Amino acid sequence: MLQTTHGISEQIIATLPSPTKGNRLHYFSGASLQGKRAPSGFAVRITASGRKTFVRFYRVGGKPFLATLGHWTGNAKGGDLSVLRAIIAATEHARSIRDGDDPRPQRTQRLEDGNKPEGETISDLLDEFVTRYVEREAALRSHRNVRRTFERLVKPAIGHVGIYELRRSQVVRMLDTIADENGPVMADRVLALTRKAFHWRAARDDHFAVPIVRGMAKTKPHERARTRILDDQEIRDLWAALDLMDGRYPAFVRTVFLTATRREEASRMQRDEIDDEVWTIPGARYKTKTDHAIPLTAAVRKHIDERPNDRPFVFSSTGGKTPFGDYSRTKKALDQKIAGLRAKDGRDPMPPWTLHDLRRTARSLMSRAGISSDHAERALGHVIGGVRSVYDRHKFLEEKKRAFEALASLLEQILNPAPNVTQITRARG
Repeated sequence: MLQTTHGISEQIIATLPSPTKGNRLHYFSGASLQGKRAPSGFAVRITASGRKTFVRFYRVGGKPFLATLGHWTGNAKGGDLSVLRAIIAATEHARSIRDGDDPRPQRTQRLEDGNKPEGETISDLLDEFVTRYVEREAALRSHRNVRRTFERLVKPAIGHVGIYELRRSQVVRMLDTIADENGPVMADRVLALTRKAFHWRAARDDHFAVPIVRGMAKTKPHERARTRILDDQEIRDLWAALDLMDGRYPAFVRTVFLTATRREEASRMQRDEIDDEVWTIPGARYKTKTDHAIPLTAAVRKHIDERPNDRPFVFSSTGGKTPFGDYSRTKKALDQKIAGLRAKDGRDPMPPWTLHDLRRTARSLMSRAGISSDHAERALGHVIGGVRSVYDRHKFLEEKKRAFEALASLLEQILNPAPNVTQITRARG
């Protein structure tokens, strides 16, 4: 049953009656709220259970469609749209249709099709993906980061849209905004996560079609490949800035560098993983799924402080009870220290860098120190391809030890460079 109403407000929506069975559409075409005018076809659908959902009726090629915009926030069952946000979403939907977005039947709700799920939004899809796949099936350690990324960057942009009404243009606008505010690399990371969630849903849903196509990425593959390596002066600036910081963070960063490990691997270092000056990262938490043995040089061991056995984690902000994980705040503080040092000397700010760049820099320094490529790769835990990866079971501990000692020695030379001939001559003069 259809019913047209002219006024609109949160209170008016709250007082709309529920039908005794089925659902009822209350149209608010042309109604205004806070200067926003509802487009034609804008309506509220109310079910017998009292659920109130904002929708928009429209036609494409003479065929009728009903787009679900999202549930009303004032509903006792919860929702994701206020009246004003619903009008804005409806206006955006009307604009996308005028721009030529032609909805496919499998991604929309035809009025005569009563078999498709009703009212589910992108937010619902993402929540189910994280809970059922990321946390349970895949059991990814990054599940908190995945959920946080969706909450911060995806849901505010398209979370309110019905899963069968999402358009490619809406995804593109979301990615454009992320690229403008957070950079193109972050936009591509969000695109990859969202694509994974959509394909996961498409494998379980006969009607859902993934609205992501080739060409949406903001960078090219070769541009996404990181190549940042810190030069000698940047390494000296880093070490000097770490001297100005408190807590276990400086020791953590230096260990990441001296062991050429990833930040999560070093932050979760536990004392029972260290045996006879060798740190073995268990395969359960290593990228290659195999144990990775790292001989600990003297330069590393001095950063591993002594704690009681009931405090297992070497690097921690909770006294060893939990692993260190405050990456964002501490990295920002470190960057500020570096910027201060360089500004004091009248130098330009240090170009952006990440903790993972230290692993790449360490690998470069090993080659610079004369370590063979195979031994340097093994020191980083990379698998050597070919027949050797199957039949060569030698641990190469001595070779890896020499690689890490060469790294530590070269680092010491970088941090404390010997005066050159010009400097000696000037000193004598």
